[in-house]
This record gives sequence, C-alpha cells and structure tokens, in this order.
Amino acid sequence: MPDSAVSVPSSRLRKRALAAAGLVVVAGAGLALGDWSDSRGAAPPAAPPPVPVVTAQVERRDVPHWQDTIGTVTALNRATLRTQVDGVLTDVLFHEGQTVQRGQLLARIDDRAIRAGLDGAQARRARDAAQLSAAQSDLTRFRQLSGGQLIARQMLDQQAASVQQLQATAQDNQASIDAARVQLSYTRILSPIDGRVGLRKVDPGNVVRASDADGLVTVEQVDPISVVFALSQDQLPNLRQATAGGAVAVQALDRDAGRLLAEGELKVIDNRIDEATGTVRLRAVFANAGDRLWPGQLVSVRVRTGRDAGALTVASEAVQRGVEGSFVYKVGADSKVAAVPVKVGYQDSALAVIAAEAGALKPGDTVVRDGQSRLKPGAAVASARPRATVLR
Repeated sequence: MPDSAVSVPSSRLRKRALAAAGLVVVAGAGLALGDWSDSRGAAPPAAPPPVPVVTAQVERRDVPHWQDTIGTVTALNRATLRTQVDGVLTDVLFHEGQTVQRGQLLARIDDRAIRAGLDGAQARRARDAAQLSAAQSDLTRFRQLSGGQLIARQMLDQQAASVQQLQATAQDNQASIDAARVQLSYTRILSPIDGRVGLRKVDPGNVVRASDADGLVTVEQVDPISVVFALSQDQLPNLRQATAGGAVAVQALDRDAGRLLAEGELKVIDNRIDEATGTVRLRAVFANAGDRLWPGQLVSVRVRTGRDAGALTVASEAVQRGVEGSFVYKVGADSKVAAVPVKVGYQDSALAVIAAEAGALKPGDTVVRDGQSRLKPGAAVASARPRATVLR
C-alpha cells in the first residue's frame, strides 16, 4: 500500500497539538485561581506566645559600696623566742599549740654559772663597801686634824682621792651586779605577748646559743587577728574618704563557699603604693575568739569603700550590654518590653545603681531580670513573681 494512504496530514497534527496546549493553559489558570481564592479566605497567622521571664522592681535604697579581693590571714603580733645567753635548755614548760599569756614562763636555761658570777660581784661590792666606809672615817679624822695643822695638807688630799676611788669602785661593782642579774633573767624565757605557741624547735637537754637563728619556739597573737590584702591604687581616694568618715567595715569570707567568717574593720593603709603592681596594701583587724581565722589562711575580703544614699537601683542581672551601651528591658502596662538605655554608677553581684539622668526609669517600674536572651523590643512577656534583691 502506498505510504500516503496511511500517514496523517501535518495540518491535522498541528491542530491537535494546539488543542492540547490550550487545555494545559486552562488547567493551570484554574489551579492558580483556586490557590488565590484559598489564600484570601485563610485566617492570618497567630501572634507568637508571650516570652516567659523573671522580673524585678526598680527601687530606691541606700547601697553600700564593696570592693572584693583576696587576703592572707596573719597574726596581729608574732614573736620568735630566742635565748640571749648560751647554756643548756633544762626545762620546757609549755605544750605545742598551747595558748599562753604575756609574761608566762615557757622555758629555763641552766643558770648556775651566771648565779656564781652574780654572787662574786655581790661579794666584791661588800668588800669594797667596807673599804669605802673605813676610808671615809679616816677622811673625817684627817679633816679634823688638818684644822689644827696636826697633819700635812697632802695627806688630807690623798685620803680624799682614796675615798673617791673607792666610791667609783662601788659604782662599778653595782653595775656588774646589775649586768649579772640581767644575764640571769635571760635564763627564764617568758612569753612577750598573749597568743598561741607553735611547734617546739629545741628539746630539753640541748645546748642553745644566742646565735641560733631558729630560736626555741614562735608565739603568734591570734585574737584579735589581722588580714593583709591589696587593692588597686584607683581605690585609694575612696578608702581615704571612707576612713575619714569613721570605721571602714571589712568582711572575711571562705574562699570556696563564700561563707562569712568574720567581720572587722580597716586599721592600716600602707604608706606607699607598690610600683610593680599599682596596688596599695592594707591591714584589717578581726575578733577571733572562735579561731575561725588561722594564720596563713587565704580568704576572700570585702571592703566597704563608700555608700550611695537613696540611689535608684535594679538587680544586676537586669543590666544588659549592647553595642550602644548598657540597657534594661522595661515591662510596660501592655506586658510588652522596651529597651531603656541606662548609665550604671556602681554595680556588684546583687545590685546596679542607675545614674539619676536615666529619666526613663523610676521607682516601682518593672524590669526583666532573667530571660532576656529571647527578647527584642516590643516583645510580649509573661512574667513570674519578682524576686527580692538582698544586699550583702
């Protein structure tokens, strides 16, 4: 059969293709119209739920200024007991770690040689005193005889010189006796202060010498006790102003738990600033009847350097740092937050003092204390009950 008999004319093929394309266009338009009608009839998206936060109140209160640092507990007084004479240590009259009183006898050194020397000096004084008495009697008689020109003037002068010589000898004897008594007192080791003795460094029976560097034992005064610490030289004006106003409170706290160990007061500001560190050393004194502070112990120290009376305050956690400075999120009456710029005058772990020019905040305002990471200006919040800020 010829090919022309079974083939379809090209004109008919074109008509079929155009018809199919038209159907596709109509179907697409119908789908688009359906989508448009559905979007117009749908409800708008729901608003995001309020952000849960913890809030706090802006308050006006007196705020003490505290500076934190690290200090070392030191004995208020410390004495190393050393012998001032050479001899055998015969008696030790204390127990290691014992609390002793000033003037208490702690040890004795063999004093027999010194006592013998004292006895000899006293004997010489008695002998020379007898000679002086006889010479003074002779001088009295010579003066009587000289008045009647019964003896030469030369004999009277010689006798007067002998009396003066014996008087000088008597004074020398007394000085020797006094020196021997001082040496004898050195054989009794007394505590120079109230305190606690440490470990004994020499046992009885050993020869001790005045040149021994270690001494016999140390005594440290631990009640009251002191803490030595350093602060930046920038704090020196505040410290001087605080001391001019009266006693400066100092707290000693446990370094691990932050537990308050003792409360005392600042006693000494060093007379110079350390050039290497730019700090000034200070000493505070604490009552220590319960031995809560121990010499050599490291403690956290808080020094009260000033006070803001009637200051506008917020919780420290409420203050955020941004590119343009510090700000807080203030919660409005509609439960939405606004970012309020603030200038912080003083801040510690509990409170931040807001400068007076921050007019956007006033006592009684509510600010966000926790949960700021999910906030932005205008966000709605659901606040938990405000927590009270406790001053330390």
